[in-house]
Amino acid sequence: MTNTYRRALTIAGSDPSGGAGIQADLKTFSALGCYGMSAIVAVVDENTVGVTGVHPVPVDFVTGQIHSCLDDIGADAIKIGMLHSAELIRSVRETLDQYPEIKNIVLDPVMVATSGDPLLEADAVATLREVLIPRARVITPNIPEAEILAGCKINSQDELPQFAKRLSESCGGVSVLLKAGHLHDDELIDIFYNAETGQTLPLKSRRLATANTHGTGCTLSSAFAAYLAKGFGLDEAAKAAKDYIAAAIEAGSRYKIGHGHGPVHHFHNWW
Repeated sequence: MTNTYRRALTIAGSDPSGGAGIQADLKTFSALGCYGMSAIVAVVDENTVGVTGVHPVPVDFVTGQIHSCLDDIGADAIKIGMLHSAELIRSVRETLDQYPEIKNIVLDPVMVATSGDPLLEADAVATLREVLIPRARVITPNIPEAEILAGCKINSQDELPQFAKRLSESCGGVSVLLKAGHLHDDELIDIFYNAETGQTLPLKSRRLATANTHGTGCTLSSAFAAYLAKGFGLDEAAKAAKDYIAAAIEAGSRYKIGHGHGPVHHFHNWW
């Protein structure tokens, strides 16, 4: 008998300190039982304190990595993270269009690091919204990213369901997992708008007072992709990904590492 892997590819930047980016994605894929692959778009000089620099990988080398993975191994799901330029965004879209059979694409519209450092060139926002997001099945913006994509402000938790739906409609009908972490309510309620059913799903968790939030967005989106790779439906994958990141944040809050925003505990189910 020959076993088969559930395969997940991440297209994102690296984090040498191991808490975010490619490193967080691969840890998440492994923790959730997927075979992880990566196409590195930039070498990022960062740690828990902040981002010092970004060294882009040439665009044709990025697309070459994607082809190498998909032509040989294939993928059951793809997670897309930091894409720093409009040229790269267009090239990734053109490359993915050569693999129309891959539907499970989760895009985390990374624009700003946890430390507040910008990670996306200003002219790339419109390209991301108009060119790449319509190719995705799910996007996972936090509130500042959603406000940039939609061009308007979010003022309260009550606005999130309708905001997620409007954002979906303005971005080509993509499903939206809108993260509520930037609000300050006692209860943390993310909102998942399933564009394929037109239904909205609240995802609740306990809000923790912890500095260890480095890479939470990367981890949530890669968990969503991992569950889709394993055959979960959209709602089921959204719930499972939310449960995974909530548990990873809680487990990580008991550790001290670095001098800034520490990471979550990706392998909390194992050690």
